Amino acid sequence: MMDDIFIPHLQAIEPHAQFTFKLPIIESSLGRKYYAKVGSLSEREQFVGEAESLRAIHNAAPGLAPQVFSAVHPDGAASPLERPYFLSEYRNITSLASNFKAGEELGRRLAAELHAYQSTKGFGFHVPTFCGATRQENGWHQTWEECYSAMIGSLLTMLRDKGRFSEVCTKGEEVKSKVIPYLLRPLKISPALLHGDLWSGNIGIDESTGQPVIFDPSSYYGHNEADLAIARIFGGFPRSFFEKYHEHLPKTEPVDQYELRADLYELYHYLNHTVLFGSSYAGSALRKMDTLLRACP
Repeated sequence: MMDDIFIPHLQAIEPHAQFTFKLPIIESSLGRKYYAKVGSLSEREQFVGEAESLRAIHNAAPGLAPQVFSAVHPDGAASPLERPYFLSEYRNITSLASNFKAGEELGRRLAAELHAYQSTKGFGFHVPTFCGATRQENGWHQTWEECYSAMIGSLLTMLRDKGRFSEVCTKGEEVKSKVIPYLLRPLKISPALLHGDLWSGNIGIDESTGQPVIFDPSSYYGHNEADLAIARIFGGFPRSFFEKYHEHLPKTEPVDQYELRADLYELYHYLNHTVLFGSSYAGSALRKMDTLLRACP
């Protein structure tokens, strides 16, 4: 039974409570609510990636993301036949899109807390994570150039394996060999903790506190500016978010290449959407690559 998976963890948090299960919501007799889910055996990596991402975000910026209380072990210590599970606090989340103050606060917390949290191991992450349904291998890299090149290269391999998108793959290899070294090698940056999929569908406001919340991460340690890319593509963030963000964390030098770097970081998401959804995004990816290649000496 599903209850058997969660009861020991819930009793450790609230030993004197009774629990009502209406998954994915669990409510205690003392008034607390929890979010719980159980996956199939094939989803183990997805559950680990999400839980480890949320744990890292909680360490960096407590309260900014739902706190994970228990989840499947990342090191495989649990039985390989144990279905992956996930137990966190429940947040009732509403839209942030037009909320000026919440947008400011999200920008501030992202810059001052999340992106100030750095790795001592390099660029990457200790477990695979998933941007949508796309598996990000991660691992550790000594430079941001190596890390981002590997991320783009992984997407190009996926597209090549589909037997289509030859023009996208050819230009993508040019971007890897020319643009990524040109734009990323000169940067003097430290590996910052990123959400990894920070679009408007993964942010909101906690209805009970009025504070911004981020969720559904695919975290890794990288260049902080990369975390702004998908927000620019799909919108839904108030202007106050970007203004407050850069007030606390200025654009990386060289500032005159900021927009080109933004194009390069947006390219990852256009390529990923081509992997996930097909040729409707391939044209956008090609246009980004053309812009980048024209700007590259």
